[in-house]
Amino acid sequence: MRSEFEFIQHIKKQYSLSAIGDDCAVLPKDSDTDNVVTTDMLVETIDFRLDWTTPELLGHKALTVSLSDIAAMGAAPRWAMLSIGVPEELWTTDFLDRFYDGYIQHAKRARVELIGGDVSRSPDRLVIDSIVGGEVPKGKAILRSGAKTGDAIVVTFRLGGAAGGLRLLQNGRRLTDDLESWEANLINMQLQPWPQLGTGPFLQQIGVISSMIDISDGVSSDLLHICNASGVGARLDREKIPIDPNLYHLWPSPDEQWNAALNGGEDFELLFTLPSDQVPQLAENMIGGNDHGLFTVIGEITSNPGIIEVVRDGRTEILEPHGFQHFE
Repeated sequence: MRSEFEFIQHIKKQYSLSAIGDDCAVLPKDSDTDNVVTTDMLVETIDFRLDWTTPELLGHKALTVSLSDIAAMGAAPRWAMLSIGVPEELWTTDFLDRFYDGYIQHAKRARVELIGGDVSRSPDRLVIDSIVGGEVPKGKAILRSGAKTGDAIVVTFRLGGAAGGLRLLQNGRRLTDDLESWEANLINMQLQPWPQLGTGPFLQQIGVISSMIDISDGVSSDLLHICNASGVGARLDREKIPIDPNLYHLWPSPDEQWNAALNGGEDFELLFTLPSDQVPQLAENMIGGNDHGLFTVIGEITSNPGIIEVVRDGRTEILEPHGFQHFE
């Protein structure tokens, strides 16, 4: 069965849709600025479960998934539109008031204005369609297609926490339980993720980033998107993958921790490339007072199109991406 990514590529090729292929569409605004626009659909039982979360946290996450796309273009968000399909059993409760409260509070923190949307009835499941628009200096949006052979591959902060939170929820743990601190940390990373709104524009401003994407499907899948768009390959150093330390309590096995960090998805960190000789400049900008979180160099871009290698204990293996897909 073809994946959603293969379907998108099919439609793009079939109808010559050259503008499709990045986290956001880039549209001209004026002589100084481009608009960036993204949309994300969340479907109950596929992308979220109501018995796992609260309406407020769901509203927060519905906005985060789109804000993260804006950050991945090096842009700043400006406005949002929200459309929802609501089953009657939710319509007759306070669910929507609480959902919008979570969404609006997050929008205020992100300095984003909700400017419209739509509300419709759904037969049995809640459906959420989030659209967010932002701005970036003219011609400066960071695309997936700019990676070059020899570039360093970098990620922000740590990986795998959201996957750990998902596993705990699947195992029956809830925020209402008497949780250990590590359990609460992981579950919150799954239910209340935060987009890299400061980091994205910071990386755009330093002017050396060649490609970027947010980690929503998993490093293995999202890195492959960059490789395919740029016509390159990648080599990762397994020992350099920054794993969320809370995962040790859930998965004592290093292999399981590594799998969560590489394939788990929904960390909403940023994955980007830049010329290797510019890594010291990145570090210098960080030391110079820019508190944008941690960056870790995890590998390099190679000349083998579409092939991702992993180096472990001196041995090189081909990595098969196993990030999230809606159709498998």
